[in-house]
Amino acid sequence: MSTPKSSELIIGAHTSTSGGLHKALLEGQQIGATTIQIFTSNQRQWKGRILTPEIIALWQETLKETGLKKIMSHDSYLINLGSPNEEALTKSRQSFVEELTRCQQLDIPYLNFHPGAAVGSEPQECLDRIVESLLTLELLCAKGTTRLLLESTAGQGTAVGYRFEHLGYIIDKVKDKIPIGVCIDTCHSFVAGYDIRTSEAWENTLLQFDQLVGLNHLYAFHVNDSLKDLGSRVDRHAELGKGKIGWPAFHFLVTNEKTRHLPMYLETPGGLACWQTEIAELKNIAGQSS
Repeated sequence: MSTPKSSELIIGAHTSTSGGLHKALLEGQQIGATTIQIFTSNQRQWKGRILTPEIIALWQETLKETGLKKIMSHDSYLINLGSPNEEALTKSRQSFVEELTRCQQLDIPYLNFHPGAAVGSEPQECLDRIVESLLTLELLCAKGTTRLLLESTAGQGTAVGYRFEHLGYIIDKVKDKIPIGVCIDTCHSFVAGYDIRTSEAWENTLLQFDQLVGLNHLYAFHVNDSLKDLGSRVDRHAELGKGKIGWPAFHFLVTNEKTRHLPMYLETPGGLACWQTEIAELKNIAGQSS
């Protein structure tokens, strides 16, 4: 498989590392992807994977063979960089350091993470702790090229990051110290109250994002339909076109000049066969053969 042309969609899914990290790349190639998202380690355990020279070499060899690009890692679900609990905050920060280090070892361009959750504290206190956590990474970030991407959240429970104001606040505080950006999750932002069901709605949402965060800080999309309604703040992904968002939103994503050039990662629940179909359909909409 040759390296995708710059005009091609950079689109893929969150593929499995079962059997080795390089297996996720091969799985991506299998479904017609031009990029993938992975977990570099078990996302539900504090103890992280140690990358040996052999693992790294095999990853790099397979990456070159498949021609995939703009790979993104998703950090552990346990990490909360805004936790008010000192023990949990310390473990979260250490785990995030280990995750960023793995991304640098693998030359992964993007590390996607949920900003954090207030868990009994005030949202503003949580945002400030996230900023504090991120600023501790300045020296480590300088050792590689990985960019940290705040994921827009659904706003379930005490999670912050569901309002563009939250993302803008964090970015404004750290952008001069570390490489930072945003990954908009279409399902999350929709249930957080941002309508994207039509071109007009998308344009309005992007205008809000530009005013509060800046489109220059938008680097990627998680592409998911939603089982739940606009503003419900309940995170339940659906296959494209089978949820409350609908196909017109994704048609906009892959055809509009503001968004089509950005990498997109499917996290829809259908698995490999579904992702292969969705990738082919999105390529077709964009005027590309699959």
